Amino acid sequence: MTESIVSFLEYFWGIKGQVAELTLQHTLLSLAGVLAGTLTAVPLGIFISRRPKISNYVIDIAGMLYTIPSLAILGFLLPFLGLGWLPTIVALTIYSWLPVLRNTCAGLLGVDPAAREAALGMGATSSQLLFRVELPMAFPIIMAGIRTVAVLTVGITTMGALVAAGGLGNLIFTGISMMDNRMILAGTIPVSALAVLLDKLLGIMENRVTVKMGVRG
Repeated sequence: MTESIVSFLEYFWGIKGQVAELTLQHTLLSLAGVLAGTLTAVPLGIFISRRPKISNYVIDIAGMLYTIPSLAILGFLLPFLGLGWLPTIVALTIYSWLPVLRNTCAGLLGVDPAAREAALGMGATSSQLLFRVELPMAFPIIMAGIRTVAVLTVGITTMGALVAAGGLGNLIFTGISMMDNRMILAGTIPVSALAVLLDKLLGIMENRVTVKMGVRG
């Protein structure tokens, strides 16, 4: 066991430059997917929260897209978007919709009606009600969806290696093809560490923002 660990550490040290480069690629791809997904899903979640008749249909469609295997989505996008970052980011965006949509809609619908009535009674406009009352109160729930998406996205980003997008999936899939467990671990460990780190950073951001807005504590 000890010899295996030593062997892996020696191997990892020997390719540390490649791992660092692929980790940077993986991080940028993951962040792009999370950001694109959030910027599209949150406004859509706000829109459907005002329209109960269509909200379930939109969430169901996002759920159906979420169940499609990532390889299938990438295969469908390749003829239209080609190889590289673009099809990967589009696929990551599609996978991010369901958790963020559902949490945004649930968070807004869960706002205390008394808070809404008080704001309206003080003369708040629709936009003021949304940005000063509803979104701050729903923020922790929305962030829970974004944090879930962030962790899932880091893992799914490994599939980008199959369409020449780079990232740590290169090491994982090359290790599988060569039956080299050290190479697989050299790709897997940074992926896991990156997912945990991103979740922790988002958690810190969530706490600071919610405290600043007076939602907690």
